[in-house]
Amino acid sequence: MTAPKRKRDVQLNFRVSPEELAMIEQKMAQLGTSNREAYLRKMALDGYVVRLELPELKELVSLIRRSSNNLNQLTRRVHETGRIYNADLEDISQRQEALWDGVHRILTQLAKLS
Repeated sequence: MTAPKRKRDVQLNFRVSPEELAMIEQKMAQLGTSNREAYLRKMALDGYVVRLELPELKELVSLIRRSSNNLNQLTRRVHETGRIYNADLEDISQRQEALWDGVHRILTQLAKLS
């Protein structure tokens, strides 16, 4: 029985110093990967690897969902009663401010990447 033909059948070899190897391993650890071959192939083809972990983004998505839900409830109430209350407008205003604060925090972090 013969082994199936490899998808990648060209092998590349290169040498690094112990310091360079340590830097490569450190960068791999930062990305949470242990597959050196895949990491080096990705770096050689694309030149960079970015892994974003932004808990603020999850918080922002949650705020958007809650804000949308509240806005839908307010819209239904206005259609039913024909009235809008200052407290409702203030709530929407505060939620919008929280959304913009979240967007600003995320953009600030992304700006640090460049």
